Amino acid sequence: MVALKSSRINSIDILRGVVMVIMALDHTRDFFHLNGLNYDPTNMDTTTPELFFTRFITHFCAPVFIFLAGTSAFLYGSNKPKSTLAKFLFTRGLWLILVEVIFNNFFWFFDVTYSFIVLQVIWVIGLCMVLLSAIIYLPKTVIIAFGLILVFGHNLLDPIVHQGNSPSSILWYILHQQSFVPYGVNRGLVFAYPLIPWVGVMALGYCFGSLFRKEINVQYRLNFLLKLGIWAIVLFFVIRVLNIYGDPVPWESQKDTTFTIMSFFNVSKYPPSLSYLLITLGPAFLFLYFSEKWQGKVASFFIVFGRVPFFYYLLHILVIHVLAILGLILVGKDWHLLILTIQQLGNPELANVGYSLEVVYLVWIFVIALLYPICNKYMKYKLLNKHKLWLSYL
Repeated sequence: MVALKSSRINSIDILRGVVMVIMALDHTRDFFHLNGLNYDPTNMDTTTPELFFTRFITHFCAPVFIFLAGTSAFLYGSNKPKSTLAKFLFTRGLWLILVEVIFNNFFWFFDVTYSFIVLQVIWVIGLCMVLLSAIIYLPKTVIIAFGLILVFGHNLLDPIVHQGNSPSSILWYILHQQSFVPYGVNRGLVFAYPLIPWVGVMALGYCFGSLFRKEINVQYRLNFLLKLGIWAIVLFFVIRVLNIYGDPVPWESQKDTTFTIMSFFNVSKYPPSLSYLLITLGPAFLFLYFSEKWQGKVASFFIVFGRVPFFYYLLHILVIHVLAILGLILVGKDWHLLILTIQQLGNPELANVGYSLEVVYLVWIFVIALLYPICNKYMKYKLLNKHKLWLSYL
């Protein structure tokens, strides 16, 4: 499938491609599952095992995406002066923030009035890149310490809760607390992805990139990945069994064994708890271990999505939202229900929008099949036009 040569590292692109494909499942569920826009699939009182694990598998997306963004930054700057890398990270970070506010919000909500802005994963990646542009000047040991302190220690900040829209509260929402801030009449700003510990995750990903330098012995890298992945997973189970620290919501015994297991794995994403990061990044390290020499059609398929992740991200949100509107038209419902203004999100009729989980999976497969040739063509265009700097921003 991939005929053109690239200097990129296949295992990293394969992993990124896998999480990109899985991510589309979560966003398809948002728009196509019955009451998906208002229904929490991790609520133990209302969810089902099938729905819960459909949501759980997509937890891998954000941590891997952000961690590998740091890794890619290291690899991009490995043969460039740090000043060049810093400039790229700073400008690309600002660009991502702008795209989040203007384009990504429109694709998600089709609200031409921008009655509310949701700052999601693209926003926090952009903000992390802006900060990383300065962090890269620190010694590697300091960067690692910085990342580990944020990842392992940030749950100590959980008891700090702010309310209102004072400057100090808004700063705290940016840093560590998911929150909605109303302003004006029927307008609001949602801080969905707090900065801490995501900047720590990206900083660790940046240092992780040194494992993929050409002079690094392959067996050394594989041994390191295997140990890192196993220890992260083991640590997750130890912390989760103790049920004292590592997640603001302790697990509890439920009505049966299946739901108790679900509660055990019901880790917090906003902000990502230590438990959440361990159980998502740990398997990711093992995936890199096993995919080091992975070749063939399946690998090439995922590489396509892994090499154009930002392009794919924006496109898949737009496509899923358009398909959801077409679905409403086909079943004779009012398609305006999916023009998601701040008032519309409170519309009780949204509870009747959507289909079964089986339909969600079928639509997801269709979306991936639809986007593959487009992403493949764009990937090849990027490979043939490496000299065009603007392509590195998309």
